Amino acid sequence: MVDKLTESALQDALAELNEGLEVVWQLKDGKLHKTFTFKTFIRAFGWMTQMAIWAEKLKHHPEWFNVYNRVEVNLTTHDADGISELDFKLAKKMETFYS
Repeated sequence: MVDKLTESALQDALAELNEGLEVVWQLKDGKLHKTFTFKTFIRAFGWMTQMAIWAEKLKHHPEWFNVYNRVEVNLTTHDADGISELDFKLAKKMETFYS
């Protein structure tokens, strides 16, 4: 079982994740949230496909929504009833493949 991060650990992990990013991750409705924008639908969909493979490897799946070149992502760990280290691992993978 994965544990929910404490408020202090959550803030530290969020600051580390957002370091150097132009568009940052935010806390929204108790979830880790970010909107990614791509040049085309195909690039957005290709990125989602890559992330689906990583999500499956991590056994941790995002809540996401795609319209044309935009992908809205919300990460939370349902088993922990909040945000856990798994959410930050997946967020870091998303950033790596986005840049």
